[in-house]
Amino acid sequence: MRIAQVAPLHESVPPRLYGGTERVVSWLTEQLVALGHDVTLFASGDSVTNARLFPASKKALRLNPDCVDPVAQHVLLAETVFNHARHFDLIHFHIDYFHFALSRREHVPCVTTLHGRLDIPDLVPLYKEFTDTPLISISNAQRKPLPWVNWFGTVHHGLPANSLSFYAEPGQYLAFLGRVSPEKGLDQAIQIAIRSGITLKIAAKVDRADREYFEKIISPLLDHPLIEFIGEIGHSEKNSFLGNAAALLFPICWPEPFGLVMIEAMACGTPVIAYPSGSVPEIIPDGTAGFLVHNIDQAVEAVKQIGELDRKSCRKYFELHFTDERMARDYLKIYKHLVDPESMPMTVEEGDLKWLELESPSSTT
Repeated sequence: MRIAQVAPLHESVPPRLYGGTERVVSWLTEQLVALGHDVTLFASGDSVTNARLFPASKKALRLNPDCVDPVAQHVLLAETVFNHARHFDLIHFHIDYFHFALSRREHVPCVTTLHGRLDIPDLVPLYKEFTDTPLISISNAQRKPLPWVNWFGTVHHGLPANSLSFYAEPGQYLAFLGRVSPEKGLDQAIQIAIRSGITLKIAAKVDRADREYFEKIISPLLDHPLIEFIGEIGHSEKNSFLGNAAALLFPICWPEPFGLVMIEAMACGTPVIAYPSGSVPEIIPDGTAGFLVHNIDQAVEAVKQIGELDRKSCRKYFELHFTDERMARDYLKIYKHLVDPESMPMTVEEGDLKWLELESPSSTT
């Protein structure tokens, strides 16, 4: 199949440091190539891929001091993709809604994975206009604000099984990995660690929009001897950071669409202590690969019990549910239905995509 993958231009594919969407696009693209498909990746020019790369910008916009208006770059990206649409059997977008008006008028099948939060009032009239646009969610929880749009399926993220190694022995610290912002709950993580009497290592990115929050709320908490702020790290540094941790703290206070760091921790064998908001209950099996807690008191108790969890079970759960191969095959089922609906019929029950596998003639009795 000739497939176009259209990535955001904020980060390279894969990103050098933080960047969840672009990293997922990279894993999906490389796995589709490995499965024998003809893939073109529309992304920043500093991206690295085994697919055919179409450089839609010279380099990642976040690292480009000359970029003032990233919206303009993404509008141009959408136009560029459709100028080349005839070369593809299907176009898979990861750039929110920039292309919706164009894809509605395109004969080549298009599908969009939504990677962000959808509980924003401004989105309601937009999605009411584009109820015909095929969409894919990254968790069932992500759909709740907009259950009436044209959902074609939920595909959980997956990463290469060999990209992160298993660590059999737990370390002596708790880990926080991600972005510093109010919804990510870093202030809660700090309180959990201090009350547990265990070091918290923080590997986190501070966006410009969150700089004031960091300076006013988080920075004063970093003086405690149990708190170590490392800063932003890349994928190559995640393995030792997560693998050597006793547990990952994920005390979010927002409807998390997925939470890539949770499956990265499980891949290392590191259990997750998380608040059950958004996608979290879909990703973390309580009592197997971590604990779901509702407040700081429960989190502190969970830290005390973390040794009861089997790190091999964490890794096994990751291998069964969250690899890039599983992700790519799930997407391919959706692609095939969009390209040739008769070859891959489907039914939708309670918001979940269920595929009806056709028996081959040789398998009938």
